[in-house]
Amino acid sequence: MPSVIRLYLLLVLVWVIGSGQNMAQTNSSPAKRDINAVLRDHEKQLMAIPDVVGVYVGVLSDGKTPCLKVMLAKETRHPELPQELEGYPVIAEVTGEIRPLGTP
Repeated sequence: MPSVIRLYLLLVLVWVIGSGQNMAQTNSSPAKRDINAVLRDHEKQLMAIPDVVGVYVGVLSDGKTPCLKVMLAKETRHPELPQELEGYPVIAEVTGEIRPLGTP
């Protein structure tokens, strides 16, 4: 009987160790915050960059990867523009000046 108990304890120990390794792998990359919350929290920072006329949530050219789009008034180099924010890519696109339409 003692050998059966030892075998059972050994199996439980192996299972616990194996479960812990799987949990560590699963939890190694934290979940991203919602992209809309990221945009809301960084919008003022992005809009303060010269030539930035707007920001919005978009997708990459693959059609499914969410990203933050930054609209620029003109094509210039912006070293202060981050390449990513909280794990989301930041994509710059030149749209030109944004102006309201005339009054109806």
